[in-house]
Amino acid sequence: MEDTDIVEVEGKIVAVLPGTMFRVELSNGHQVLAHISGKLRKHFIRITVGDIVKMEMSTHDLDKARITFRLRNQSFTPPNPGQRGNFQRRR
Repeated sequence: MEDTDIVEVEGKIVAVLPGTMFRVELSNGHQVLAHISGKLRKHFIRITVGDIVKMEMSTHDLDKARITFRLRNQSFTPPNPGQRGNFQRRR
C-alpha cells in the first residue's frame, strides 16, 4: 500500500470496545471501527468516550481506521505544578 492510499480524518470516540478497539463517529455522521497505533499503545495513551482523535483510513476500506493521535480536550485544565495543597511538612 502506498502513502497516497491513506486519508487522515478526525472523529469523536463514541464507544470503547474490547481489545483496544473503538467506535468513532466522523463529522459527517459515518461511524467506523478503529484501533490504536503502536506508539499510542507503547506510551499508554488513554482514550475514553468523548475524546477527539486523528485517524488514518485506507481508501480501499472506509469502515476501519487506525487512531494515530489523541487531541487535547479543551475543557480540561491541568493542575498547577507549583501548588501543593494543604499538606504540611513533618517535623
